[in-house]
Amino acid sequence: MEDKSTDIQVGVGKGGVSVHVHAPGTNVGVGKGGVSVHAPDTNVDVGKGGHAPKSKPKGNCEKVSVGKGGIVVRCHNKKKPVHVHVSPFSYKCAATDDQLKDDPNVALFFLEKDLHQGNAMNLHFTKTTSPSSTFLPRKVADAIPFSSKKLPELYTRFSIKPNTVESESMKKTINECEGKGMEGEKKYCATSLEAMVDFTISELGTKVKAVSTEVHARKRTLLQKYTIEDAKKLASDRAVVCHKQNYLYAVFYCHKTTTTKAYTVSLLGEDGTKAKAVAVCHADTAKWNPKHLAFRVLNVKPGTTPVCHFLPEDHVVWVPY
Repeated sequence: MEDKSTDIQVGVGKGGVSVHVHAPGTNVGVGKGGVSVHAPDTNVDVGKGGHAPKSKPKGNCEKVSVGKGGIVVRCHNKKKPVHVHVSPFSYKCAATDDQLKDDPNVALFFLEKDLHQGNAMNLHFTKTTSPSSTFLPRKVADAIPFSSKKLPELYTRFSIKPNTVESESMKKTINECEGKGMEGEKKYCATSLEAMVDFTISELGTKVKAVSTEVHARKRTLLQKYTIEDAKKLASDRAVVCHKQNYLYAVFYCHKTTTTKAYTVSLLGEDGTKAKAVAVCHADTAKWNPKHLAFRVLNVKPGTTPVCHFLPEDHVVWVPY
């Protein structure tokens, strides 16, 4: 049963389950396992004979299930801060311990000396974890504020609640776009395809082409061993690299440095998956955050050796031709 009202009561058998929901958009399912409730703010009371006890769980209850195993309530404190991973391709930021454990992009970093035929690497190619998003037309994108000062207005416009993963992702993306670039880096956040192209040709000239990682698999691939079949350096040492950001519509963090080399790499996975991946190597990492994800994964220090990484599927490298 799906009910959009703001007050729902559900009673189940002699066990006496009473569910009071104070938010719209709640799914209540009854099956062999009992009752499953998904609600953003739910109080669940269980008592003998169907009478609810006086005490109620406190906090924000996300999932409640009633079955043979009893009742399970998962709640969290509404005041608990929401954490969002920093982008591994923001070189000014330090990696968190949780990011080292949970971020699949950890597997994309490697050293340039390892980029040769026959070498095997454990890789996990992903797309950006935000909901699927596409570019808005430039006129539409330009009419929408993209500023940290306008965040309350943006939350209202897109019906985003503050202190949620969605709102914190928006905030982090805008803050990264508004921040200063590193020394020797030219950066720009493109909110439309036209804006991305304009920035690219202003840095590389009018004849450019875009390349990105392509994974040819029938189903989603997880971490597995890939063997390098071939690696080709793209003709120019100049490149604009654009990283997809977590946002409600397509936003790309684009930057250009003078010490970047790009490669196309043919890979074969253990399960037969074929990939044509784009790799970017940074020759000068001296200005990067010493605790950046790459250094923690590869166990090297800033400025000591070129650091490379493969790009996720929805990131783009622009090069002149």
